[in-house]
Amino acid sequence: MTPTTGGPTAAARFAATYALLRAAADVGDHWIQTHTQALTKGQHDHTEGQSSAAGRRACAAHVATYTATQAVALIGGSALLGMRLRPGRVAAALALSAATHYVADRRRPVQRLAEAVGKGDFYRLADHGMNGAYQLDQALHHGVEAVAALIAATGTTR
Repeated sequence: MTPTTGGPTAAARFAATYALLRAAADVGDHWIQTHTQALTKGQHDHTEGQSSAAGRRACAAHVATYTATQAVALIGGSALLGMRLRPGRVAAALALSAATHYVADRRRPVQRLAEAVGKGDFYRLADHGMNGAYQLDQALHHGVEAVAALIAATGTTR
């Protein structure tokens, strides 16, 4: 608690905001996303690297429900916790999460990034009880959610 306002400290707001975003992300990715979205969102045409319309639509639909899940969790959770987050910062945090989630879930950008930083072999790992592509995808989402939480948690309404 801050001595002057009685509200949560910036660190407490960040921790709660990150927890809410992260929990909602898992729900959005694993419970809300449809099977068809999961199978289709990374589809690309095989000619000249053009993205397929079906893949773009499936990814956009998934990101819409994913972001709505995060919004409900963040807005509802912050109200229950008495965090007075600024609406513009919440919107910016959700926009960052949504935009980067779309790019990552189209799959090729994560694969290209993995190759560029020497993690291509890990990205292609699909045995030994591990899926490297999924692990790198999730790690990217977690990192962005931490930045989004910082955006949302800094600055409170008066």
